[in-house]
Amino acid sequence: LVSDPSLNNMDTVGAARVVRHDQRARKMSKLHRRQLIKSATALAAGLVAPTLLRAQATTVRWGESLATNHPQVQMAERVAKEVKEKTGGRIDIQVFANSQLGSGREMIESTSNGALQMTTDGAGALGAFLPQLSVIEAPYLWRDAAHMAKAAGTPLFAKLNDDLVARRGMRMLGITYYGKRHLTTGSKAVRTPADMAGFKLRVPPVDTFRAMAEAWGARATPIAFGELYLALSQGAVDGQENPLPTIQSGKFFEVQKFLVLTEHIITPRMPIVNEAFWKGLRPADRDVISAALASAAAWRDKELLSQEATLVGTFKAAGMTVIEPDVAAWRKPVLDKVPAQFEEKWGKGTFDSLLKL
Repeated sequence: LVSDPSLNNMDTVGAARVVRHDQRARKMSKLHRRQLIKSATALAAGLVAPTLLRAQATTVRWGESLATNHPQVQMAERVAKEVKEKTGGRIDIQVFANSQLGSGREMIESTSNGALQMTTDGAGALGAFLPQLSVIEAPYLWRDAAHMAKAAGTPLFAKLNDDLVARRGMRMLGITYYGKRHLTTGSKAVRTPADMAGFKLRVPPVDTFRAMAEAWGARATPIAFGELYLALSQGAVDGQENPLPTIQSGKFFEVQKFLVLTEHIITPRMPIVNEAFWKGLRPADRDVISAALASAAAWRDKELLSQEATLVGTFKAAGMTVIEPDVAAWRKPVLDKVPAQFEEKWGKGTFDSLLKL
């Protein structure tokens, strides 16, 4: 048999047509799959977008050193609840108590650098970041809570706040009441500063507190608040000083025998916020937070004053011996030394001008 060349040529042409058809089919299939993927993606995006928009809340982390049963933490939680309600959940303030996010100093540093949005601490602690601020927590400065509250409306406080914003990138949102500070001791009854010679007194890591303890003749021993209960229980220090509600919430009465009512400092606490975060909020949202904070701070101040009125009796009932010393005898050695020691840092005449408010 002889093969027909035309037939071979037709087979070749047919085969080529089949190949081209298959290539076109595969190309069309790829295009079709791409179009389906794009359509599916667009559809999914369209379905998910409203959910994402609803879920895009501004999260605010607010760190606290104190236990959840302290009015300071409860103040933060009240602010969180009100702000969430009034913004429809757009601003979600999450409160972390019990030093979960670090020591007081570490949380101030985190607020300064923006890793944390808010915390609350005293003027003495903030003095490590802006030295002149510590005057607001000077020993034997304020007569009572109302006297201290006047400081928030002074040009001095406004200037300190401006300086804190400019130098450290954080802002104080007000001055709240933390309480009158008193001494507690473990095994030694202390009645006068003479009894403090060699006494290991836990103080916050703040220079003005250290100077006050030394004016009494004590050995100032800085310890982070979160480590204080253990230090007292193990006898690493002989005693500590704090307001009555803090002694209660920290359960220090369990490991201290004597309460000495020295009233040496009326402590302010300032809620502080990272400035870049604060400025990034809508003005209306800043107003909501400020209003919620003002309301919660008023509740907190009233609650702390109420607790202070009853806690001495509570501690007596728990077995503590309460000593009511001559406060003037404790005040004199402190005022003889501390204001002059810090005058350059605070500014000449600053202590006296606040004393006269």
